[in-house]
Amino acid sequence: MLREAYLDLKYLLNRGYRKKSALSFVANHYRLTLEERHLLARCVFPDSWVEEVRGKLLEPDELGGKILAIDGFNVLITLESLLEGKAILCEDGLVRDLKYQGSYRLGERTGALIREVVGALKGLKVGRAVFFYGKNVPRSGAVKAITEGAMERFSLPGDVYLVKSPDFELKGFETVATADIGIISKVSHVFDLAHYTGKLLGKRPLPLSEVLGRT
Repeated sequence: MLREAYLDLKYLLNRGYRKKSALSFVANHYRLTLEERHLLARCVFPDSWVEEVRGKLLEPDELGGKILAIDGFNVLITLESLLEGKAILCEDGLVRDLKYQGSYRLGERTGALIREVVGALKGLKVGRAVFFYGKNVPRSGAVKAITEGAMERFSLPGDVYLVKSPDFELKGFETVATADIGIISKVSHVFDLAHYTGKLLGKRPLPLSEVLGRT
C-alpha cells in the first residue's frame, strides 16, 4: 500500500501539484499512518527537485579548501537519528531524520557527536567551518561552547554563531551542510555532513527504495 501511495504522490508532484495538498489527498485515500505520511513528506519530491539537488551535492573530496556553513542543529538531529536507526536516505540523495523533534535537545552524547562532526570536517580539509545554531533553542549556548572546544581541539579554522534565524544566515553562503529544502533551494552547493559522519561511525541509512520495496 505504501508503494502505491508513493507512486500516486510522485505522479501528482511531477505534474505540479503542491506537496501539502497532494500528500493529504494520497494519504487519506490510502489511509496511511502518521509515520507513513511523515516518511513521504520528508523523502518524496518531484523529479525536477531531485535533479536540482543532485546537481548541487558535493562529494567529500570536493570540500578541500572551501568555506562550509553548517546548519548546526539540523546536522546534529539528523546524525543522532541516523545512529538510532531513525533516518532515511531520501530520493534527492540527502539523509533526513524521521523523528518528530521540534528542536534539538542537548544530551549525554552531544559532546561526543560534535567532536565526531568536527573531526570529520578536519579530515575533509575544509578551509573554514562556520557553524550556526538557533539562539532560542534551549541550552544553545552550551552547544556553542562545546563546538568551539572541539574546533580548538582539532585545530579546525572557523567560527560558531548563535543567531535568531540560522536559515537566513546560511542562505548567504555558497556551500552549506544541511538537509533543509528551504536553504538548499537558495544555495549553490550542498554537503550531507550528517551522512558522511555517520559513515565514519559505521552507520548506514535505509534508502527510501528499500522501505518501499518491503511493502
